[in-house]
Amino acid sequence: MALDIREIAHRLAPKRDIFATPPKALTFDTFGTVVDWRNTVTEVLVLSAVGKISASQDASDISPSVRQKLVQLKAEDWARFAQEWRNSYKKFVASYDPSEDEWVDVDTHHHVSLNALLREWDLEGLYTEDEVEDLSKVWHFLDPWKDSAPGLQKLGTKFVTSTLSNGNQSLLKDLNKHGKLGFQKIQSSADFKAYKPHPSVYKKAAAALGLQPGEVAMVAAHLPDLKAARDCGYRTIYVERKQEEDWDKDSDQYADARKWVDLWVGEDEEGFMEVARRFGIE
Repeated sequence: MALDIREIAHRLAPKRDIFATPPKALTFDTFGTVVDWRNTVTEVLVLSAVGKISASQDASDISPSVRQKLVQLKAEDWARFAQEWRNSYKKFVASYDPSEDEWVDVDTHHHVSLNALLREWDLEGLYTEDEVEDLSKVWHFLDPWKDSAPGLQKLGTKFVTSTLSNGNQSLLKDLNKHGKLGFQKIQSSADFKAYKPHPSVYKKAAAALGLQPGEVAMVAAHLPDLKAARDCGYRTIYVERKQEEDWDKDSDQYADARKWVDLWVGEDEEGFMEVARRFGIE
C-alpha cells in the first residue's frame, strides 16, 4: 500500500537533538504512561467480586446464575475484563469525530462500557446502578508507576509539566492528587472537545501553554500518540512501560520509530527518573 504524503514527510523529517535545543514544556499522556491502570483496575475488580461473593452468602440480591458465574472467575479472568474495558476506551477515542459526534466524556464512556461488559460477561445485576457508577470511577484513583511522582517533580524544576490526556478534568485532578504527582498544569483533550490522536488536541494544548508545538515535548508510552504529536510539530519522548505498546516490536513501524523518537527510555531504565537524568537533573 502506498504511503500518504504526511507519512512520507514524517519519515523524511530529521531527528532533532532534544538536548541541544530542549523543550520548554513537557506534556504527558497519563493512562499507562504515568499511572499503572492494569494492576489497579484488576485489583479493584477482584476485591469487588470477593466482596460480592461474601455478601451474597446471606442475601438474595444476586441471582443464582450470576453468583455461579462470579465464583468461577479467577484473577486472570478479571485481568482480561480490565483489558477489554481498556480496549473499549481505545476504540471509543479513536473513532470519535469532533466535527460530527456529540461530546461524551471519558467518565461517561467508562460507565456505559462497564455496564456493557457486565452484560457480555453474564454478570448483569451483580452490582446496583450506584455500585456500577462507583466502580466506573476506579480510573480516578489509579496508582502511579514507582518513578512517576519523583520523576515528575524533578522534571518540574526545569520544564513546565502538564498532563495531555483523554481523561476528563476531574479524573486527571483526582489522579494528580491520589498519586501526589505534582503536575503544574492539568490539560485534558476534553478542554478542546476532541480526543487524541486528533491534531487539534496537540495544537490547542501547545497554544494553551503559550508555546509553539516545537517548544513542547510529548511524553508517552505509546508510539501512535507520539507519532500524532510529532506530526503536529512536537518533540517526542518515549518511556517504555510493561504491556503498554500497541505496535508490534517486530514491525517496520516500531523499528522506524527508533529513527524519529527524540528520546527513548527503555522499560528497565526507571522511566521519568531517567528522563530527568538525561536532561542533567539530579
